[in-house]
Amino acid sequence: MSVLLSIGGHDVKASNNKQYTRLDPVTGEVASVSAAATLDDVNTITKAAHKAFTSWAQVGPTERRTLLNKAADIMEAKQAEFTAAMITETGATGPWAGFNVMLAAGHIREAAALTTQIGGEVIPSNKPGTLAMSVNKPKGVCLAIAPWNAPIILGARAIATPLACGNTVILKSSEFCPLTHRLLIDCFIEAGFPDGVVNVISNNPSDAPNIVKALIEAPEVRHVNFTGSSPVGRIIGRLAGENLKPALLELGGKAPLVVLSDADIDGAVNAAIFGAFMNQGQICMSTERVIVDSKIADDFVKKLSAKASTLPWGNPRDVVVLGALVNPEVSDKMHALIDDAVAKGAKLICGGESKGALFSATLLDGVTSDMRIYSEESFGPVKSIIRVDGDDEAIRVANDSEYGLSSAVFSQDINRALACANAIKSGICHINGPTVGDEPQMPFGGVGNSGYGRFGGKAAIAEFTDQRWITVEDPNQHYPF
Repeated sequence: MSVLLSIGGHDVKASNNKQYTRLDPVTGEVASVSAAATLDDVNTITKAAHKAFTSWAQVGPTERRTLLNKAADIMEAKQAEFTAAMITETGATGPWAGFNVMLAAGHIREAAALTTQIGGEVIPSNKPGTLAMSVNKPKGVCLAIAPWNAPIILGARAIATPLACGNTVILKSSEFCPLTHRLLIDCFIEAGFPDGVVNVISNNPSDAPNIVKALIEAPEVRHVNFTGSSPVGRIIGRLAGENLKPALLELGGKAPLVVLSDADIDGAVNAAIFGAFMNQGQICMSTERVIVDSKIADDFVKKLSAKASTLPWGNPRDVVVLGALVNPEVSDKMHALIDDAVAKGAKLICGGESKGALFSATLLDGVTSDMRIYSEESFGPVKSIIRVDGDDEAIRVANDSEYGLSSAVFSQDINRALACANAIKSGICHINGPTVGDEPQMPFGGVGNSGYGRFGGKAAIAEFTDQRWITVEDPNQHYPF
């Protein structure tokens, strides 16, 4: 059975009946067969979402909250289906898929809680007898473009708050996990959202540029949110800007974990292992650079390497920590990064083994700025260790990146750690914790080439509403002429 589009509450094939196939990255077998949307389908889906907006925008907060909470309940009941789809389509491990379901349901419930917090304020006016207010109103049709690496979490995040704010949504599913994203939309449809409020469109990878361009340019679409790579984010941002549409962009990262000379070494090792190798390092917040003070580097690196080398890797259907990369070709990039670093003086202290899309936990010690791995986002389980002398150099190296999403600092002196955290240029910084972390109520986003705007909690209300100025005035007020 093929994965269908959902347009205006109806399951439909692509207008030309075309489909595309996603292969399991481990077995090479068919993972899903999905509708490959056309430009005609883009026209149909944007109009359907626009038609539904007028009535949905008038729905009260209690009804929106009830529907969202019901969708979260349905999602949790479908955990087995989501897990099977994620393993087959993306090579994720079962625990990672289960965590996706849990946190995604949390994002939906957080959005449900926001429905009564979309307020405004009364602002003093200089005109006598005037009541002046600011009110937050929904934007209209919101286009959500979600990735494959945490597809349930990031898909739910992309659509739940827009819905809570009174917008209608079109989810453009990832070409790597269309079944997983369709299951996500089914939760909202089964919860009873009105026809056209929640829609999903899938496309052949080769058609992505034209489909995305048409979606953004459609006059009915009033806002775009995108989570994905920085190069694609630049294209999305440019298209949105050219069409005078606001965009929320959560892009790549090169997260540093800074280990100062007084750090709890065992604690820092545990955080680095989790942050670097969860989901094979395929998380925008993944620890990409371990920056460690030379005074403790030998001890730290010895313990880090010992732990990383014991992490089981292999078929995600087995009991492993590291499952598959999203595609077998990604392994070639991992080997290229290793070869470049070793050729320029780095030491491969563990890992470097692969089998197709499967890759072991890998650490490179003595990484320097002339190596690709120093500045290039690996988005895989190959990680760099950079030795520094003192806090100032640690901060300089941490900031020596075009990215600025997440970061972490380890120190037992809270004032020292805070000074370092405040000096690091990133949207997120954790003291004595891993770079990987998400809570639905927190403002989530980056700076620099990691994008702009914030998902999560009240911060997201500003992203998905327009602030309007409304006055109630004296009809008999004085005019100068």
